Amino acid sequence: MNPGLRLLEPYPFERLAALRADLEPNPELSPINLSIGEPQHPTPPFIHDALIANLATTAKYPATKGGDELRATIASWLGARFKLPATAIDPTRMVLPVNGTREALFAAAQCFAKRDADSCVAMPNPFYQIYEGAALLAGTRPYFMPCPAERGFLPDFGAVPVTVWKRCAFVYICSPANPSGAVLPLAELGKLIELADRHDFVVIADECYSELYAAENEPPPGLLQAAWNGGSTDFRRCLVMHSLSKRSNAPGLRSGFVAGDPALIEAFLRYRTYHGSAMPFHVQAASIAAWRDEAHVRENRRLYRAKFHAVTAVLADTLNVPIPAGGFYLWPPLPMDDLTVCRALIEQANVTTLPGQFLARAVDGCNPGQGRLRIALVADEASCTEAARRIRQVLRDL
Repeated sequence: MNPGLRLLEPYPFERLAALRADLEPNPELSPINLSIGEPQHPTPPFIHDALIANLATTAKYPATKGGDELRATIASWLGARFKLPATAIDPTRMVLPVNGTREALFAAAQCFAKRDADSCVAMPNPFYQIYEGAALLAGTRPYFMPCPAERGFLPDFGAVPVTVWKRCAFVYICSPANPSGAVLPLAELGKLIELADRHDFVVIADECYSELYAAENEPPPGLLQAAWNGGSTDFRRCLVMHSLSKRSNAPGLRSGFVAGDPALIEAFLRYRTYHGSAMPFHVQAASIAAWRDEAHVRENRRLYRAKFHAVTAVLADTLNVPIPAGGFYLWPPLPMDDLTVCRALIEQANVTTLPGQFLARAVDGCNPGQGRLRIALVADEASCTEAARRIRQVLRDL
């Protein structure tokens, strides 16, 4: 057995299932599940059309590297989205299709971790649990970077000791962040790249929420954008991961990509050739169609903005719930323990949310997620607004 298995914490949704095992949801109210970040908006029909039109390609083995057209489409999208020159991203050396960011985030640790007793992988706290599990199963240890509320839940790179950076193999960052929606400014991304160059570690940016943002004219910056602006035209030590799950409401398509430093892409491709995770041709065709279209993405943002405004208006007199810069989660502070509120919402309102402490780890006796809820606004607007009314009433009763 991999010794890392015994170090794994229960997954947040395992903990949620255990929490609600002895609870009886209010039978007079229909259930509303806002606990999991699974988009519920319909997948655009043109993506399905491309998928179906290419089903005959299941008779062939796809290459791990993906097709030329898909890589070129991704390179073009990256350049346009992050204000890079048209030739900045070399599709032959800097792009690798993957089956969603989750498996790529996990696989990257197996490829880039240093298997020695002193090494570590840095990650934000709160965080997406794949980061921690990937580190442990790769034979290294996580280091939890503080993301204090007073900094808007952005990681405090300056608070990380130099001794940690020196033994760090790589660092995970997430912008917009899960669960807070915080966006790392270009200047902060630049600082992290400078630290990576100084101490020789890799930066892996999980940017799967990058296309969901509050202000249409203010898209979140990206790691490759920061690298280019800082003069790193080969994106050395930088990798970004993107997905169609949130951007195009296609979580079941399992389609994303990794891009950046060609030396890291070459190593990751070699690893993945053995890993056996090539993207099927029909998924590639659907992905090409998705990455080439922005109209459905703008409409997707409009739907989320409408939900944010509707829900926060309902909760405004009960909770401090600012609309985040990105993502589709609310991350409000609570007037009491998050487990207590989560239980009460299930029992009294038949609304399921996720306790904030399940998404973080206690460091020096403090869990930064404690006393907060993650509320995923993935259902339709009417359901989210109804859930907000119920949440408000339960909090008032408590």
